[in-house]
Amino acid sequence: MAARTLRLELVGEPIRVIEIAPGMVHTEEFSLNRLAGNRQAADAVYAGVSHPLLAPDVAEAVRWTLGLPDHVNIDSLVVRPVAQGGATKLHREAPKS
Repeated sequence: MAARTLRLELVGEPIRVIEIAPGMVHTEEFSLNRLAGNRQAADAVYAGVSHPLLAPDVAEAVRWTLGLPDHVNIDSLVVRPVAQGGATKLHREAPKS
């Protein structure tokens, strides 16, 4: 919402406002920090998700949007792994026994 408002306020200015909204991104630190250092809980966030996004995937989205010609603005870009259909919809593979 803030990006959309800023974009409207800056219309006509030579400034691009780009919002990149990544879905599930597997990083070493994020879930561990979010879950107060609980390694087991942090690992469970990604359990059964065969290919969550990685930091380089999000970096590529940033690189792509900034590499476009100056007259092109990507207002909003949602980037999710194939296993994630939305904020509350995630496919997890059954654990192998």
